[in-house]
Amino acid sequence: MTVFHDAATRVECDSIARWKKDGKPVVGYTCSYTPAEIFYAVDILPVRLRGIETDGMEVGDSYFGPFICSFPKCILQLAGKGRFSFLDGAIITPGCDGMRRLDECWRKAGEDFEGIVPDYFYYFDVPHKSENHGMAWYIEEINQLIKSVEDHFNVNITNEKLQAAIREFNKGRRLLNEIERLRCEKDVVVSGTDVFAAAVAGTVMPRDEYTAELKKWVSALKKRKTSLSEGKHRVMLVGSISDEIDLFELIENTQKALIVGENLCFGIRYEGNEIAEDGDPIEALAGHYLGSSVCPRMYGKYKERLAMLKERIGQSRAEGVIMQNIRFCDLHGAENALFERDLEAMGIPCLRVEREYGPHIDIGRMKLRINAFLERIEGRKKANKGDGDET
Repeated sequence: MTVFHDAATRVECDSIARWKKDGKPVVGYTCSYTPAEIFYAVDILPVRLRGIETDGMEVGDSYFGPFICSFPKCILQLAGKGRFSFLDGAIITPGCDGMRRLDECWRKAGEDFEGIVPDYFYYFDVPHKSENHGMAWYIEEINQLIKSVEDHFNVNITNEKLQAAIREFNKGRRLLNEIERLRCEKDVVVSGTDVFAAAVAGTVMPRDEYTAELKKWVSALKKRKTSLSEGKHRVMLVGSISDEIDLFELIENTQKALIVGENLCFGIRYEGNEIAEDGDPIEALAGHYLGSSVCPRMYGKYKERLAMLKERIGQSRAEGVIMQNIRFCDLHGAENALFERDLEAMGIPCLRVEREYGPHIDIGRMKLRINAFLERIEGRKKANKGDGDET
């Protein structure tokens, strides 16, 4: 797990540093709607931008103001401090309005902090619907992105190269799916923290290196015998964007809970959902990244998202769901309230908590809420046993 934890907990991990040392370009992107295969197809390392290791907010506050999600503010803070100096390019995507504003705020900050805006700085638009005109629009955006990358980096992105990149990424997706199956067993042999670290690592490591390391780890997991789930409550973590390993540690360090699933855009959201390896690769990428989206930014998909979440709760045998949203995250804040209403009506205990992204200044409050929720699950299990229900 060392290589995964290094990749998941550092802005510029060893894998990125080695790639840069070889003289190859690195492009950062802000959202899971960006097809990373496009860059990897021509030996450009796609790195998902994160706000970890932020130790202040003077730059972020200066351009964003106080009343906005702290995730894009942390990214801007790191940019303003020169922490993204290894980037040769950046792709900004409107996953939400806060992330859309990152485009203009980063550009504006570049007027005051010399050298913080990469030479290649691109706005990749994404529609809010996947049907008909929405899909056609997204495919056109992909084509424009490809041409922009080709022109700036002097490369040629062919269908054959895209298909090869898709095949390489699919190898990792299949391995992550194997891990998810292990987490669905009665006796779980891997912690949620380690699984999440492995998933996050896949967004920053060179894909062939990542696939090789993941294959070794999955092989080792299948040989493990010691159960980590005995005596612990199985929970699922959902909600706002999170790349923070310490959030998972906070929950599992209670010694009362094991995270057996998550629905976060940095986690294993599309496990098993491989991209078609034949046919038109651009249409295949569009079908995966937009057509399979389960993000609350997409209009008219709530019933599908609720059904998917209910199915995953059943598969993972989760006994409760922890719903977190970053303060001022309207998308997940509103959707979590709906999830809580509907899942509680199905008899699934839920905890809905608002928090800040970045340094956990509210760690004490989070611990209190989580422990109280786990006590509720324990009480519910005892009551069910008293009624003769062993499930």
